[in-house]
Amino acid sequence: MNKYYLGVDLGSTTSKAVIINEDDEIIGRGITNTRSNYSVAADIARDEAVYNARFSILQKKMGDEMKAKPEYKRYIIDLESVFQYEQFKVRLDKLGDELVRTCNEFFKDEKKRNEILGHLRSIRKVFKPVIKHDYLYNNLGAKNQFFRDIVSEKYNEEVNKLDMSLFEPLMTVWDKSISPAENQRVTFNFKELVHKAMDELKEKYKNLPETSADSTSVNFDAEMNLLKGNFTHVSETLRAHIDEIAEIEFNITNMTGTGYGRALLPFPEDCIRSEILCHAFGAHAVFPETRTVLDIGGQDTKAIQVDKYGLVTSFQMNDRCAAGCGRYLGYIADEMSISLNELGPMAMKAEKEVIICSTCTVFAGAELRELTNLGEKREDILGGLHKAIIMRAMSLIARSGGVFNEFTFTGGVARNPAVIKYLGQLVKENYGDKIKINIHTDSIFMGALGGAMFARRNIQADLPSEKKSKALA
Repeated sequence: MNKYYLGVDLGSTTSKAVIINEDDEIIGRGITNTRSNYSVAADIARDEAVYNARFSILQKKMGDEMKAKPEYKRYIIDLESVFQYEQFKVRLDKLGDELVRTCNEFFKDEKKRNEILGHLRSIRKVFKPVIKHDYLYNNLGAKNQFFRDIVSEKYNEEVNKLDMSLFEPLMTVWDKSISPAENQRVTFNFKELVHKAMDELKEKYKNLPETSADSTSVNFDAEMNLLKGNFTHVSETLRAHIDEIAEIEFNITNMTGTGYGRALLPFPEDCIRSEILCHAFGAHAVFPETRTVLDIGGQDTKAIQVDKYGLVTSFQMNDRCAAGCGRYLGYIADEMSISLNELGPMAMKAEKEVIICSTCTVFAGAELRELTNLGEKREDILGGLHKAIIMRAMSLIARSGGVFNEFTFTGGVARNPAVIKYLGQLVKENYGDKIKINIHTDSIFMGALGGAMFARRNIQADLPSEKKSKALA
């Protein structure tokens, strides 16, 4: 029986889970931004990692055949995307139930209640097919894994098209409904859901000749072309393999929890590790020559020095508040009424960097409004703000010991292009052009990966200060 190892990184804004096999290969990743209930968030992230692991094992199993027949690879990738849509549909129905329940409880006046219910039905009717299309044809599941972000963007778009007098009641209903809907753990039957996804794919592939003409909505490529007219054969050939991976029992041999909320995980005490240790171990596993790691997460920033084994030799982190971290960026996005994903691209358009006096979340809103009133462009303000965040991080790096060999950037903020731009500039200015900077597509999963690797090795490791305390005891 194969052995698998689980790492769970319970962060303040997102929770991540990674499953590795006995060869340290990542076979499953799961992530959620469910935030009100840490225990549920950990379960959801783990469930998602197991679903993803089944598809990874299917691809691994079909490795040689996929090389010979690339249409198999395309079918499996499409199948996972539609599988994610089937999960999304169930959660959307639960959100619909919550919206109706909130509406019934909140609006005592029958006429007003019925008016809002009517708008809710209309809003959902408009955005549901749009989201389905994005999952089936634009690979939405790979671009955005967060249910709240996907739905709120479409919901806000539709609300903004209505009369302004409806904005407050509709957003109130949304605010009161999204968290209860999001914080429910929904356990899916993988086999049933994957078969539904296969049926859905039949409809997609039947329409290939028509949809292929729309180059703006369909990535019509060679693999897709091979599927055209052949999808029934491909589907039936893969069915037995899909059913086989659906029956796999994932026996987690050992697990490690880490992250901001790690103390709330229902793990034994010896299965909990510091997030500093885990981020360092994960980053070093992917980039073995790494000697310096910077992690900017939702609640804190950590500058870490590691040895050739990936163990921490020194570190520095921000204290007291989330200044300059993911939460701070989220607050700025809210102040500007844009999504978090829009911040970085907007900052990249800056023609200059406006000087930002403070990266403190408490004062950020006031300073932002003051600079806007003085006529500063939003792009330039964001340029200055992103640079200020990295300058703060550079101070931590210097206090931890500087940058040596390869430098690896981890955490959710590593997906922000403006942060990457200013980090690259400042690292090279301070430590020279020869420093290699690593940013992996899995950067947000590095803490969970480090946890899974600690679980596989089942070793004890301490932070430098803890080692010193034990030596003196």
